Amino acid sequence: MPSLQTALPPELANNALRLYRECLRRAKYIGHRKHNTELLVDMVRQQFKKHKHETDPEKIQKLKDDAARGLINHILYESEQMTGSKFSKTKQPNK
Repeated sequence: MPSLQTALPPELANNALRLYRECLRRAKYIGHRKHNTELLVDMVRQQFKKHKHETDPEKIQKLKDDAARGLINHILYESEQMTGSKFSKTKQPNK
């Protein structure tokens, strides 16, 4: 399965610390808009802290992909809000 990180700039996707910082930035941004900044930032910190001693490269890759997926989803959501159009349309069954 290909890595989702290819959708992010390599300097962000290949560096766990930069990925962490970007996740925190997004959490603060979303939290500020939804008035739950502390909760979201704490959730991001807990997830990264929980796995900070992970040594299995495959597991690390999966965790980084999960973080990248979250960032990509938020970027798409914000873009959809700004443009008013959906980027991923689901097909409706023909009736």
